Amino acid sequence: MEGLVIKSTGNRITVRQADGLKVECRLKGQFRVRGIRSTNPLAIGDRVIFEKPAEENIGLITKILQRDNYIIRKATKLSKESHIIGANIDRAFLIVTLINPRTSTGFIDRFLVTATGYYIPACIVFNKKDLYNETLSEQEKELCRIYEFAGYPCFSVSVLRGENINQVSNLLQGKISLFSGHSGSGKSALIMAIDPTLHLKTGDISETHLKGKHTTTFTEMYELSTGGYIIDTPGIKEFGLIDFEKSEIPRCFPEMDRLFPQCQYNNCSHTHEPGCAVKEALKSGEVSWLRYNSYLSILND
Repeated sequence: MEGLVIKSTGNRITVRQADGLKVECRLKGQFRVRGIRSTNPLAIGDRVIFEKPAEENIGLITKILQRDNYIIRKATKLSKESHIIGANIDRAFLIVTLINPRTSTGFIDRFLVTATGYYIPACIVFNKKDLYNETLSEQEKELCRIYEFAGYPCFSVSVLRGENINQVSNLLQGKISLFSGHSGSGKSALIMAIDPTLHLKTGDISETHLKGKHTTTFTEMYELSTGGYIIDTPGIKEFGLIDFEKSEIPRCFPEMDRLFPQCQYNNCSHTHEPGCAVKEALKSGEVSWLRYNSYLSILND
């Protein structure tokens, strides 16, 4: 039988069949997926083949079907290992907060590079706008301008006030969407605002705003009452890139990639070469120094 992995808690895996029936399964032996050295060879969103013998209550996953895409990061404690956050994703949503807690642009850019590198459309959702003063409001507007020019849609929401939630929920119908971000950014609370029937575990909203309380402990996929699925992920402190060559990084900054054909050299790194269209665009303000400095940081890593 074929099914969709919607939950994994160590050795126990929940698979959803096409008819909606959920089956508890385990993996058969040790899996290695397309040479990926990962702490979790099976990811939420994977399509799998499984068997369920009549005399047993637990199904057996025998095959992981080829992925359309996946999003991956460096494992926290194992520098040469990776962790697959989710697979077969239609769109990734990065939940960002400018206060309580603050999301750095370095974190944002590393996430976007990974999503772009693995052909996953990405959006940025700025949450907690109800906490903004005038300075933070201007900062968000500038960040939205920069990232939308790069090609990433941006949304400004307040889960606490219920503002602009529909702008996000309208993109979810019939899709598999991944929500990611720091602990306390309001991922689970936003999902609850989108679909209150899910009854996700969340902390007190005001406490979350002040303290960034962590609530999601493992990745799980939820089916929306309006159609589609959301993959809710635990909060991420750091986002380390893995399996990227230096030559691939420029192509993962869309605003720089658009200028690449205008560079004098076809292997331009946009750092020291003469006739670099990106460096000229920096002078004119077309390309943001904020993004370019993130690019250099990633390149140097």
